[in-house]
Amino acid sequence: MSESKTPLNFALLGCGRIAPKHVESLTSGAVPGARLVAVCDEKFERAQALAAKHGIEAFSDRFQMLEKMGSKIDVVNILTPSGLHARHTLDLAPFRKHLVVEKPMALTLQDADTMIEACDAAGVRLFVVKQNRYNIPVKKLRQALEAGRFGKLVLGTVRVRWCRTQKYYDQDGWRGTWAYDGGVFANQASHHVDLLQWMMGDVESVYAKTSTALVNIETEDTGVVILRFKNGALGVIEATTATRPKDLEGSLSILGEKGCVEIAGFAVNEMKVWNFTDPTSEDAEVVQKYSVSPPNVYGFGHTEYLNKVVESIREGRSALVGGLEGRKSLELISAIYESVETGKEVFLRFVPKKCRLGQIQEART
Repeated sequence: MSESKTPLNFALLGCGRIAPKHVESLTSGAVPGARLVAVCDEKFERAQALAAKHGIEAFSDRFQMLEKMGSKIDVVNILTPSGLHARHTLDLAPFRKHLVVEKPMALTLQDADTMIEACDAAGVRLFVVKQNRYNIPVKKLRQALEAGRFGKLVLGTVRVRWCRTQKYYDQDGWRGTWAYDGGVFANQASHHVDLLQWMMGDVESVYAKTSTALVNIETEDTGVVILRFKNGALGVIEATTATRPKDLEGSLSILGEKGCVEIAGFAVNEMKVWNFTDPTSEDAEVVQKYSVSPPNVYGFGHTEYLNKVVESIREGRSALVGGLEGRKSLELISAIYESVETGKEVFLRFVPKKCRLGQIQEART
């Protein structure tokens, strides 16, 4: 029993834009069952800067980190470019460390399947970061759905209206490429796509259109999707990084025969509308009470997510977002891109044929 109370030792692979959120959660004491012991990045100065600040080990090579640290590492958080998630998962799984992979888990369904298989074969857990599921308003919405308060679901929509200028895409050569990133659907809107599917249920079909409106990248910066869910409800995804001059919103709306809820804010973190035909005593204060998540572009839940990772490992619980759950949103994103390329409605499940996500493109002339 005493061993179960020993904190799990975490290492980070990748020290880019998202790394500070993981570092903050793992070093602030907010995840008491975890501690950060090492960081690794091919750009060694990034790792050195984080390591020096927190008094931990820094590496530029993932194999060297695992070979040197050995049993001192229990979990590795993979925070590298999306197109490298599969390779790095396959590299690290044989070391028998549990793996936390940032979104999206991979860029192709084949890679996702290989990752799941490799972790199963090594006997390690695979977690996919979907931290917005832990935003306080989102949790409240999910509770209402599970309680049946909406009745028949009618329409679900998400709106991602964010600002990413050319300067953002020029920060790293992989940004906005098909091989390593994808566009607004695979990157910025992937959490919102996950939330919509989580709330509305399995998707039957999608029809999508995209454009590259304001930046010079391979992929899209703007797109719209019409969805039909297996329960008969419809859905709309509106996503863009071409909002100017600054971020506008990241929102989710669910409409049913007995109620409607809208969660707004920059990161689906502010309860805006909470209306039901059969009210409860709590309803009158829900909008005020549950509009409390911090105004952070990454959402509220990295800390809560990592707490759940620790609980899942320690207590043998299933993960809210494991490999199979992470694959579901990747399949939907792949279907969106398949529809863009074919100009047709795409029915799930399907085998991608035209989807360019995760594929190296021929040089542009």
